[in-house]
Amino acid sequence: MSKPAILCVDDEVGVLQSLEIELQQAFNGKYLWEFAESAAEALEIIEELSEAEVKILVIVSDWLMPGMKGDELLIKIHQKYPQIVTVMLTGQADQEAIERTKNQANLHAFIEKPWQNQELIEAIKSGLAKL
Repeated sequence: MSKPAILCVDDEVGVLQSLEIELQQAFNGKYLWEFAESAAEALEIIEELSEAEVKILVIVSDWLMPGMKGDELLIKIHQKYPQIVTVMLTGQADQEAIERTKNQANLHAFIEKPWQNQELIEAIKSGLAKL
């Protein structure tokens, strides 16, 4: 059986690269890391992982992305996979979007960019502890 996964979604490649480094340092290969540059790509990855029977534990998503915003993405994912822990990492979400995501996608944590590494890792760890 393969390792469970953490999925990061952000339209900025530099952010995804930073997240990969932070996750690797914090979890030392305990999980698979998946990265998507759009909501559409994230949904494709989720389907592929699901078909491969890889359990996705956490999704860390930006809010302001072209195509579909992060709140819409997390709500859509939560409807199909309610066990996945959702974290929003953004500098631009409006309060309504945050509230909507809390209510409709059981948002576990909201973290503003630029983020503190420890704050993000603690949010992910506390989300994993709920599983």
